[in-house]
Amino acid sequence: MQPINDRVIIKPFPAEEKTKGGLFIPDTAKEKPQRGEVIAVGPGKDGNLMTVTPGDIVLYGAYRGHEITHEGVDYLIMREEEILMVL
Repeated sequence: MQPINDRVIIKPFPAEEKTKGGLFIPDTAKEKPQRGEVIAVGPGKDGNLMTVTPGDIVLYGAYRGHEITHEGVDYLIMREEEILMVL
């Protein structure tokens, strides 16, 4: 998969299964993941180079990007500007 322009493909980390105190979180109460690993980046747009690279761990908004499934794996496609920070 190769994104175009300023798009980034991210593999979200799984939602937390337990609280820090050891309690299991039911599926209905799990929060949407907001961290993931950059899998691929586009070439940039309008002469602006991309600042994230494949392998970066990033933080993004909870309801950002478009969810896709490719070969049984879930990914997010979003613009680089929707990424909040590199961890």
